[in-house]
Amino acid sequence: MVNITKKSNSLRIAVASATVKVSKQETIDAIVQRKIPKGDVFEFARAAGLFGVKKTSDVIPDCHPLPIEFTSITYEIVDLMILIKVEVHTIYKTGVEVEAMHGASVTALTMYDMLKPIDKGVEIQNIRLLQKSGGKSDFKYLKFPEIKAAVVVCSDSVFQQIAEDYSGKAIMSRLEQFGIATTEYTIVPDEIEVIQNTTKELVSKEINLLILTGGTGLSPRDVTPEAISPLIERKIDGVMETARNYGQERMPYAMLSRGIAGFIGDTLVLTFPGSKNGVEEYMDALFPQILHLFKINKGQKH
Repeated sequence: MVNITKKSNSLRIAVASATVKVSKQETIDAIVQRKIPKGDVFEFARAAGLFGVKKTSDVIPDCHPLPIEFTSITYEIVDLMILIKVEVHTIYKTGVEVEAMHGASVTALTMYDMLKPIDKGVEIQNIRLLQKSGGKSDFKYLKFPEIKAAVVVCSDSVFQQIAEDYSGKAIMSRLEQFGIATTEYTIVPDEIEVIQNTTKELVSKEINLLILTGGTGLSPRDVTPEAISPLIERKIDGVMETARNYGQERMPYAMLSRGIAGFIGDTLVLTFPGSKNGVEEYMDALFPQILHLFKINKGQKH
């Protein structure tokens, strides 16, 4: 089973369809008039389809069990065809497209079973996914080449070349995936004045995104929040609340991070932990959806 522990819960929607084709008008008439010997085809098939959606992980080996928040099964008759549409919603880490298609197929199979005694020419056709949304797949092909980024590593040991930088490089690597070039990369000691001066200089260069890594913990030399907080003009508390909550679900010490986020002018400033694992968790939690902020900051609507 695929590992989805890095994913975040979000609203996932999938719509699938299937077609049941009969061979004569009399079959359609019997369905509409509820004269099929086995019972009401639409209602029996709808009930079966609901079970099919819920039981998908029981019969498809690699499907994750997930909460089904909503299912709708509707029908449309076009000539000798019954068009089945199944819509499924969940708030979870993975999508429900297989659940929707499984529901559509079970609905169609139930119709077939109920109709075959009176119509030997019944066929099931075109089980397919019509649409899906939710999760990072909505952003999968989006690139942001217009965004210029800067990465600042705040670390005494890295600045003194006692240790190697892994977190800053991890950030730059992840930004590349979204087509974002890191035009400035620098390493500074854990000194409030140095961090502030570096930040002001980068902001003056019209950097769109500034990420500082390190110095957000509780040791005496962790001063990045103290350095950045007075410079923030528009604080965005929800950003770091989201990142800390994501981290806390995966390790017990994420709540100790004191990272902050906000705008200095038109520059979005994020303060990340100093560890490579911490940085990767924050990137997983926030990107690429946080890049939507650049549109909002320019006055565009959500």
